[in-house]
Amino acid sequence: MKAAIKWDGGASFVGESESGHRVVMDGPADSGGRNLGARPMEMVLIGMGGCTAFDVVHILRKGRHDVTDCAAYLDAERATSDPKVFTRIHVHFVVSGRGLKPDVVERAVKLSAEKYCSASIMLSKTATITHDFEIVATA
Repeated sequence: MKAAIKWDGGASFVGESESGHRVVMDGPADSGGRNLGARPMEMVLIGMGGCTAFDVVHILRKGRHDVTDCAAYLDAERATSDPKVFTRIHVHFVVSGRGLKPDVVERAVKLSAEKYCSASIMLSKTATITHDFEIVATA
């Protein structure tokens, strides 16, 4: 996997993934930024959320469960001194579907956290990561 990051002036950078997708990252005004994009550590948190939500949906669909939507809401704390690593991350999943059972969703969340989500597993080296979920029944 490769990525390229190019400075765009001030505290703004444009990252490009190996697959050709671009994302703008920027800092706050007090750091010379113009608030044109997400902060790099916000991108890390978003990446973890995307990784684990992808896993949960994939695991449920692979088990032929009728999942229709999935959202992951992350709440994190960082260390107060440098390096300001994540120290606590909580992920709240809202999983929608027909006939979803709590034990099945719980298993998918657990498998993502413990086996499949590389981002979560990597961040768990510095942060305590917790999860919970709710199921929204759809017709």
